[in-house]
Amino acid sequence: MGVSFAVLDVTPEPYAVTPVLTARVGVATDGPNVGDPVHAIALRCQVRIEPLRRSYSDDEAAGLIDLFGPRERWASTQRTFLWQHCATMVPGFAGNTTVALPLDCTYDFEVAAAKYLHALRDGALPLQFLFSGTIFVKSERGFSVQQVSWDCDDRYDMPVAVWRRLIAQHYPNTGWVRLGHDTLAALSRFKSSHALLDLDHAITALLTAAAEREAAP
Repeated sequence: MGVSFAVLDVTPEPYAVTPVLTARVGVATDGPNVGDPVHAIALRCQVRIEPLRRSYSDDEAAGLIDLFGPRERWASTQRTFLWQHCATMVPGFAGNTTVALPLDCTYDFEVAAAKYLHALRDGALPLQFLFSGTIFVKSERGFSVQQVSWDCDDRYDMPVAVWRRLIAQHYPNTGWVRLGHDTLAALSRFKSSHALLDLDHAITALLTAAAEREAAP
């Protein structure tokens, strides 16, 4: 028995504590034993980002310099890269069904995928889903176990607006920056000594001072 997969849509999970996207995946059986019911599928998936499958505005290109360098180098630096691994159990079905595949997300700018997504303004995020896993089939001939074919994959262009909606839901008008302990301690001392409200105001004050020094004759 063969099984095929197709990504139908990707939407934010509205009630999750942490940022989670849900990919709705269509699953269908094919081959000579297409009529046999599937007892379950232990489904695994590798989700990759394919940056070469879309174009970029100048503002987006500026935000991608850390990842790919200047635009003239993109022919050699833009490569498909891993976003995440995910998994779910597909309950028993006959013929076809749909299953929710959870995609845990992070807004940590040290992670390449988060940095890439933050740079995008509009359009679509070009994704590739590589499926694998174990199929459990029960039929008149007995119970069998087989692997999902190595060539089961699908591509899906997720609107960037979906990602922005997810992040706005969990981090309204904020983002995350990882700092070393010494840097964080120094920043906290600067905040306290200048009677600033929080670390955001401390960083803003430092950036303003740096800009003024650069602009000074």
